[in-house]
Amino acid sequence: MGEKRPPTELIEGVDYYIENGRWVFTAVHHLKRGYCCDSGCRHCPYRGVHLDREETINPGCADGGQES
Repeated sequence: MGEKRPPTELIEGVDYYIENGRWVFTAVHHLKRGYCCDSGCRHCPYRGVHLDREETINPGCADGGQES
């Protein structure tokens, strides 16, 4: 996991959008964050970089986890 950065203000339509009442984070948000949270997020640009697996961890969720 990479270095964690301090949180920044989220911008709707850039960092996330709302689908069925749930926040769905965009690839832009994930790249700004700088690391994979291992929640199986839909737009994760880091998907498949894990050497031991390529599948998502929680594919049933809109964004893979309870991020908000």
